[in-house]
Formats: sequence, C-alpha cells, structure tokens
Amino acid sequence: MVLLARRPRSRTTLFSPCEPTDWRPTQVRDPSGGFSPYFTDAAAWQLIADKLEEGHEVEEVELQRPPGAKGYVMKIELGQNTPTPYVKLQLRPRQVVGRSFHYSERG
Repeated sequence: MVLLARRPRSRTTLFSPCEPTDWRPTQVRDPSGGFSPYFTDAAAWQLIADKLEEGHEVEEVELQRPPGAKGYVMKIELGQNTPTPYVKLQLRPRQVVGRSFHYSERG
C-alpha cells in the first residue's frame, strides 16, 4: 500500500456512486508549514505513505459501498490541540483509492 500511495499513477480519489469519496485535504491544516497552511493532495498522500511506512495503526473495516469490500482506516494525530484527520483507503489491483481524508467527526 505504501508503494501505491507514493506513485501518482497508482492512486485515485475520484468519486463514483458505487465508491463514494470524501476527500478534503485542503480543509485539513498541515502542521509542517510548507507553502500552504493546508494539505494538498500530494501532501496528503505523502503523509499517508509516511505513516504506513512507520507502521501506524490501520483498522480494517467493511465498506458499505461496494458491499463487502474492505477498507483501511487510519486516525492520524498531527499534534497537541490539533483535530485528528480520518483517512480511509481501499485497495484495487495495482491501485489505492483515497476514500476519506478529513477531520474525524468522532472522538
């Protein structure tokens, strides 16, 4: 999954009714500073790949759409007093789908 997340041609966030996405990195503050105070798509994928490589906890979940498919969820702490981004990924052959990247609405 790390390699797919690092390759721009191997990742997607396209919405479809069968596989909906809620991909909003430009609404999540990037504590690293950089050029923007918010994540870009590329910076979001970089964070995901880095956290996966570090062995960050990933929870396997069953997706509602498509029914029975597996998803992979991470809740990434970015620092003290910073809301937690919620990340959900789905694997396809030779591709990773970014299904969610936004602040966690749950604790």
